[in-house]
Amino acid sequence: MLTDRFLRQILDNLTTAVIMLDAELRVNYINPAAEILLAVSGQRVALQHFGELFNDSEAAIQPLEAAILSANPFTKREAQLNLTNGQTLMVDYSVTPIGNQNTSWLLMELHPRDRLLRITKEEAQLSKQEVTKVLVRGLAHEIKNPLGGIRGAAQLLARELPEPSLRDYTDVIIEEADRLRNLVDRMLGPYRPPNLQPLNIHEITERVFSLIEAETQGELTLRRDYDPSIPDIMADREQLIQALLNIVRNAMQAIAESGALRQGRITLRTRTLRQFTIGQVRHRLVCRLEVIDNGPGIPAEIVESIFYPMVSGRAEGTGLGLSITQNIISQHQGLIECESTSGRTVFTLFLPLEPIPGD
Repeated sequence: MLTDRFLRQILDNLTTAVIMLDAELRVNYINPAAEILLAVSGQRVALQHFGELFNDSEAAIQPLEAAILSANPFTKREAQLNLTNGQTLMVDYSVTPIGNQNTSWLLMELHPRDRLLRITKEEAQLSKQEVTKVLVRGLAHEIKNPLGGIRGAAQLLARELPEPSLRDYTDVIIEEADRLRNLVDRMLGPYRPPNLQPLNIHEITERVFSLIEAETQGELTLRRDYDPSIPDIMADREQLIQALLNIVRNAMQAIAESGALRQGRITLRTRTLRQFTIGQVRHRLVCRLEVIDNGPGIPAEIVESIFYPMVSGRAEGTGLGLSITQNIISQHQGLIECESTSGRTVFTLFLPLEPIPGD
């Protein structure tokens, strides 16, 4: 026979958000998954009316009152919940009346649609990334082989030329072959796997800040919004600096090219997330690092392909920085996302805060 304590333990460990309401629609129980979803504390909302959890909640309360009276369960699809902290959630939720003639309860199960849509988008992004890797590797092989032959032939030809001045032409061939080989190597990303060591994420952000401050000579406004309680992550210091620097430098260059460097603003924000899924792995704790700028934004026609090699929104851009960044974050078992509108672009990096499986 299962005890009440064990049943509560089961509810506490569910990944589904669960809320128990009494006949007056007061919160009698909320499990940790619901606390995370609604960004509330169970102790703080205990015995609060359900409507106090949300703004504009009248449309949600009426069906709950009807369920208490009729004892009929119901399911609501794609319901929008406006939290009191300003956040908006899109959820599916099911309501099941429980009890007898003397006592009535409502069991609510909430399933966030935003998370499902994000996972679907993430899986598509990871799939595209794998396809891109295969294409780039194949292309690199096809380019580097003839480049080696061209370079070698130019070197042999230089030795046979009767006049030293003619070697200027062979030098151009050799230099351009080397330039193309370096370009292909950059497309392939880092040669070595990351050397994972425990480090503070703010050591990375501060290093990038100092580099950008030196480049802009203080003309660009740089802001910090840190969570100092974030534990150390397992990461390769140099690779992570390069990944973050690529993003911040892109933002700085986009703002500068728009002619508004002095009005420009870049913010680095760090937070932690609990129970966050990356790919097929659900992590108990994840570091979220956001790079927010007030630049002109990424053109809508390329925002979905911004992580592909050779795709750039800038006339002078090579289109390799973000591709390299995505490769580095992927090697750290993390995820990178981008949202952009005119006047606000946000790149978000998610990095696991527990040991990476297999390491």
